[in-house]
Amino acid sequence: MRLFDSHAHYLDARFDPDRPEVLAALKQAGVEKVLEVACAPADFQPALSLCGANPGFFYAALGVHPHEADQWSPGVGEELARLFRSHPQALALGEIGLDYHYDFHPRALQREVFDQQLSLAEELGLPVVLHIREAYGDAMDILRAHRQKLRGIMHCFSGSPQIARECLGLGLYIAFGGAVTFRNARKVVESAAAVPPERLLIETDCPYMAPEPHRGERNDSRFLPLILQKLAQIQGLEPEALAETTFQNARDALGLAGPKPA
Repeated sequence: MRLFDSHAHYLDARFDPDRPEVLAALKQAGVEKVLEVACAPADFQPALSLCGANPGFFYAALGVHPHEADQWSPGVGEELARLFRSHPQALALGEIGLDYHYDFHPRALQREVFDQQLSLAEELGLPVVLHIREAYGDAMDILRAHRQKLRGIMHCFSGSPQIARECLGLGLYIAFGGAVTFRNARKVVESAAAVPPERLLIETDCPYMAPEPHRGERNDSRFLPLILQKLAQIQGLEPEALAETTFQNARDALGLAGPKPA
């Protein structure tokens, strides 16, 4: 099976003791591509360096996470525009969005930063990687306002089947990770069943959110088959077929088959 991890954080400090060994093991386990997600300005260059050291294997998403909303500025937007135009392995703006679970920053600030980054993605012709937690009401209002040029990925989806269907109507792909395997994940399972295979992605969000039976451990892309097997069961498909479908979906969602912005 060819596997594409559509959301990972291999620059997290939890990988510092053995990062080279883990990355070598991924390639031996059938993982062919990984999207490394940088969530704050200090992470942009390290993510691009990781891509440069692993061409064709790592790609990058660069953006300001809602947890880091106070780090957004027009200057950061200009830096992002420059980096996207000069680094072909930088494919998406993200992860961006709203997080009302932790509320690390005022909600009004989160909404403003989210809206401005969506506008930047439109200007650059880029897909977005979306982080929405306990904020689907406000998030969907903002996404609807950008629907004309919106494309990208709803990462770590935790909304209802109804919201999943609206996201599909907005042209988004929907990614599921380890949470779909959790014993209490009834709503996530129902939402996964509502997403057609051609719009489905798999992800780890590593080092977080390891699937069962590894919940609580450090996660990495070698656990993707456990997520894939659960989604295949939900969808009534063979895991091998769904692996190839999600691989191609990730390529399409991130524009790997198409031109980079000018």
